[in-house]
Order: sequence, then structure tokens, then C-alpha cells
Amino acid sequence: MFYIVLLAMVAAFLALRLYSVLGKRTGHEQPLPKPAEERVVAAPMPRAVEKTNEPREPAVKPFEGGAEPGVRAIVAAEPGFDVARFMEGAQAAYRMILESYWKGEEAALRDLVSDDVARAFGDAIAQRSEAGEVLDNRLVSIERALITGASLQGKDARITVRFDALIAAVTRDAEGQVIAGSTSDAVETHDVWTFARTLRSSDPNWKLADTDEA
Repeated sequence: MFYIVLLAMVAAFLALRLYSVLGKRTGHEQPLPKPAEERVVAAPMPRAVEKTNEPREPAVKPFEGGAEPGVRAIVAAEPGFDVARFMEGAQAAYRMILESYWKGEEAALRDLVSDDVARAFGDAIAQRSEAGEVLDNRLVSIERALITGASLQGKDARITVRFDALIAAVTRDAEGQVIAGSTSDAVETHDVWTFARTLRSSDPNWKLADTDEA
């Protein structure tokens, strides 16, 4: 019995020590923010593992020089903002928005884009439907994604990203016949999309606010 009590006392002591060092964690808190400089860079694109002693490529800044002041302002204004995670999300959003637009899924688009962009996409989808045309497009790959601009006015942040992608674009008629494009050839596409968000708001999502071609 003495040993059981002793072990319990030791366990309680260790628990108190952990609490004093780490604080109470329930598993639902956001991770502690990384230093600002670490949140500005992104890891290099992954490459095949080779049996060499070559050093790992250093982290890179995925933005043009002119965008750096705006990026750093956003990083400073919101401790949870991380450029690497933003770029991962932006590329995922690029794919999801394109696929939703191609399929005519307006409900899905409303959660990803601003009201103005949603109306523009909705008009284009309606025109396509009236013409009896169906898009059978496929995003083959995103070759490069680069931040070309960033700004912060008050709490309103905007980040512009250029996407260089390969897209297989096909338009079919109501009977399913190909009337434009090719099912085998991918076309180089250069899109410039601007994402917007109010920093420190309860909504963590960036929404597509503007689209253009490079």
C-alpha cells in the first residue's frame, strides 16, 4: 500500500510540473504561433528522395519582391497567419473553385468566393446552360503559384496570387459531342486571383475577390 501511495504522489508531482511548464492543453487550442520570419517563408517543392548527401534546399519566399511589404504587414497583424499554409490553401481553393465552376455548382462556389465573383460565375453558368453547353475540363497540374501582391488596410487583407497551370479544356454540346477544345492536349493557363479576408475575424477562410488573366 505504501508503494502505491508513493507512486501516486510521484505521478501528481510530475503532472504539476508539466502543467507549470506547458500550461493546460485540452487538444482544441490553436498551436502556438511561429516567429514572424518563419511564417514568411515556405518549404521548397518536394522532390524524390535520393541516396545522396546533398543538403536540403533552403526555405523560399513564395512572393515577388514588391509583395513583401504587404505580406509582412499581414504576418505582423495576425499571429496565426502563415504564408506556407496560405499558399497550400490557395492552391486547393484554385482547384475547388475551377471544378465547381466547370460543373455549375453555384452553391459550392458561394462558400469560396465573394458575392461579386459569385454573381459573375452564376451569370456565366446560366449562359452556358441556356446554350446547352457543358464544360468537361480538367486541371492537370499547377506548375507554379506565386504571390504577386499583398496589402492591408485596417483589418482588410488582400493577397494576389498568380497561378501557372495546365488545363485540359473541352466544351460539349447537349448531345455530348465535343465542339471546342481537346480531350488529350493540356493548355497553359495563367490566372491572377486575389483573395480577401478580414483579419482576426471569426471566419478563418480567405475568399476569392477578383480574377484576371496574366
